[in-house]
Amino acid sequence: MEPHSIAVVSALWLGILTSISPCPLAANFAAVSYVGRHVGSPRRVLFAGALYTAGRTAAYLVLGAASVWSLMSVVSASSFLQGSFSRLIGPMLILVGLFLLGVFSFSIRGAGVSDAMRERIDRAGIWGALPLGAVLALAFCPVSAALFFGSLVPLATRNSSPLLLPAVYGIGTALPVVFFAVLIAIGVGWMGSALDRVQAFEKWARFATGLVFVGVGIFETLRSTLYLI
Repeated sequence: MEPHSIAVVSALWLGILTSISPCPLAANFAAVSYVGRHVGSPRRVLFAGALYTAGRTAAYLVLGAASVWSLMSVVSASSFLQGSFSRLIGPMLILVGLFLLGVFSFSIRGAGVSDAMRERIDRAGIWGALPLGAVLALAFCPVSAALFFGSLVPLATRNSSPLLLPAVYGIGTALPVVFFAVLIAIGVGWMGSALDRVQAFEKWARFATGLVFVGVGIFETLRSTLYLI
């Protein structure tokens, strides 16, 4: 697989992992209920799911592009990206990996959805799925912030991809929500069991991803700073 293809798959996986992590999952329960509330009308659910995906993707695209372009426009950006920034990739991956493994934690205040905003979104009907996706995308919690700013932004910067990779990440964060909304629409009775399985899978996936991040981070650190590889 080509490096660019690996970057795209990595961005998609980071988005999915963000969506099913404990902190964002609580907000996504509300999104699932909203997107899938037109039970018995699969077409409306799919349309609402598409709007929700578009909202999340647009939010991450704008924020990701601004972050990546800012890094790429630093004075002497070329030498910075090839030198200092390359040396920072390894330690950043190690830190994110240790966070995913639960070695340390931190807390931030998320924006959330206010009651007034929730009412405005609800009055918008099915079109409210679009701003709902954007608002929930920007309501960062520790896990989503670590994966977005600590993994996706460096990945997009290193691959000079300020548009594609943030967009793919946004699509990845919306896929689980759309999937469960469709289950609601077609009347699947084991919704609760499916969510339990997702939570169990998330623990394994987060642990495995954390190990990979630490391993790749150590490799990158040795290669870029100690020149042992």
